[in-house]
Amino acid sequence: MKKIIKYISIIIVSTVFISACGEKNRQADGATASQQVFKWKLVTSWPKNFPGLGQTPEVFAENVAKMSNNRLQIKVYGAGELVPGFEVFDSVNTGTAEMGHSGAYYWKGKMPASSFFAAVPFGMTAQETNAWLYYGGGLELWQELYKPYGIIPLPGGNSGLQFAGWFNKEVNSLADINGLKMRIGGIGGEVFKRAGGLPVNMPGGEIFSSLQSGALDAAEWVGPYNDLSFGFYQAANYYYSTGWQEPTATLEFLINENAFEQLPEDLQTIVTIAARAAHADTLDVYSAKNSSDFKLLVEQHGVQVRTFPPEVIAKLKTITADVISDMVIDDKSGSVQKVWSSYKKFYDDIKAYNEIAEHMYIKNR
Repeated sequence: MKKIIKYISIIIVSTVFISACGEKNRQADGATASQQVFKWKLVTSWPKNFPGLGQTPEVFAENVAKMSNNRLQIKVYGAGELVPGFEVFDSVNTGTAEMGHSGAYYWKGKMPASSFFAAVPFGMTAQETNAWLYYGGGLELWQELYKPYGIIPLPGGNSGLQFAGWFNKEVNSLADINGLKMRIGGIGGEVFKRAGGLPVNMPGGEIFSSLQSGALDAAEWVGPYNDLSFGFYQAANYYYSTGWQEPTATLEFLINENAFEQLPEDLQTIVTIAARAAHADTLDVYSAKNSSDFKLLVEQHGVQVRTFPPEVIAKLKTITADVISDMVIDDKSGSVQKVWSSYKKFYDDIKAYNEIAEHMYIKNR
């Protein structure tokens, strides 16, 4: 009996000792994990530190560093510094960079449905789009679309309504669009093509010289804030304010899924929250700067502002419906139909509401 008690005592002491050692090791492992430093690369489609678009990823990276006490350090590369602006998606997909910052409509060749997450001609405004993304199932569909590529997309800024663009001749009828070489992308580019124009897709940094040389007759970029920075008023005669092609321009953060999953849970949360903060801040910046810089363009630089005739807008709207209908029919994967159905349902509901709310208020104030 004494021997049995002795053996039990030895087992208990041994178990306590082993448990204590295990707990100590777990604490050490936890401390090591919490102190591990991760260094990421973030590639963008914009010039380094370009106002608005280029500053959003910089602000994001700074906030992540502060909130993580420098445990996650993200170095931002402008377009062309590490990879060309239109190769951001592929770079994140292959792991060349852990993150990217760009616009979803640049990948419409891979995934036609991606355009709906950037801008839809005559579609939802920035605030309406945010509501769909965060509370209408849009973000889940977006992440589902990118899942096969090993990429997690998050909203990464919004420039709000974009101007129709800069033109070297006036547009007084549909005939004036025929044969017009214009920098315009996304669904809007296809609509412009069917209206008789010649859409050209090119990075922002090439637009000024192309307008100046005559390689382009017209170009849409963003709006007064960015357009003033690029000096487009020196290369084109007329500035058309009748935005139709991008009533919102949602930017995106692209995250390599494998890299994200290697982060501790707290750093994953920091990345997600910092992205949401950068997304909201960008729209605030554009809302403030567009109005002040538009005033500068008109009063200081003598820019001639124009609007499209109603018949041109009506035709562009009709063509837009045809383009989207064809996108649904042509896409064999079913992703366009799935995303468009969600977008359209939310759009119809919120449009009806805003007709008696926001729109009525703006009309009456």
